[in-house]
Amino acid sequence: MAHDVTETPTNLRTLLILEVLGKSDRPMTATEINAELGLPKQTVHRLCVTLEEHGFITRPDNSRKYQVGRRLREIGAGLLYNSRDHITRRQILTDVAQEVGETVNYAVPRETGMDYLDRVETDWAFRIQLPIGSRVPFHCTASGKTFLASLPDRKLKGFLEAIDLRNMTSNTHITKESLHAEIKDVRKNGYALDREEFMDDMVAIAVPVKDPQNRYIAALAFHGPTQRINIDDAVAKKDMLQAAAKRISESLFS
Repeated sequence: MAHDVTETPTNLRTLLILEVLGKSDRPMTATEINAELGLPKQTVHRLCVTLEEHGFITRPDNSRKYQVGRRLREIGAGLLYNSRDHITRRQILTDVAQEVGETVNYAVPRETGMDYLDRVETDWAFRIQLPIGSRVPFHCTASGKTFLASLPDRKLKGFLEAIDLRNMTSNTHITKESLHAEIKDVRKNGYALDREEFMDDMVAIAVPVKDPQNRYIAALAFHGPTQRINIDDAVAKKDMLQAAAKRISESLFS
């Protein structure tokens, strides 16, 4: 989608670079980005360096390729949260909460864990309080595992080498081998479980929410105390949860 350089305002060129990276399913070099835009090579290289310095894009493993960075992901999450689609998502979460009778969460990945972007609380007086804005670990939560399962093998390997496998309960994965084995199951099954790994006496199930290109954007999950639900109860609701995740995706991208 080459652009006429003479018709591209200087302040728009940065946005075009971010648009190309945002739509890409892989990291790209500045040369590859420029092939999409047809802008002056030196301009693209200079703008990429500036965007990296300010955290909008990043180079994984210090390679020559760029991908979306923390600040751009946060902008994207904020736009989705504040759009009219938030109303639709909220209704879907409410429908799921009424069906399962437990608290439902919508979580997005950040640098150090999953952030609860939205949630609908159960009506039960006895419930586990994790309000909007809470951040939970990747390795011991159902939502976090759906994100890990979305990573390509090479990136997952590097992630597992660096991740802090903090022991939260007696069931928490504390070796990368055991966690990696479960991530394979998550990929195969299409859902992830928390078997009292984050908190004692709490179980959870999560499914990924994906965009039309099958890229991971968030997790839809519900959790509850073991006094009311068990793992079999949670798994029995997976089809309904996956259907709800599909409805959220359609509301965002249709």
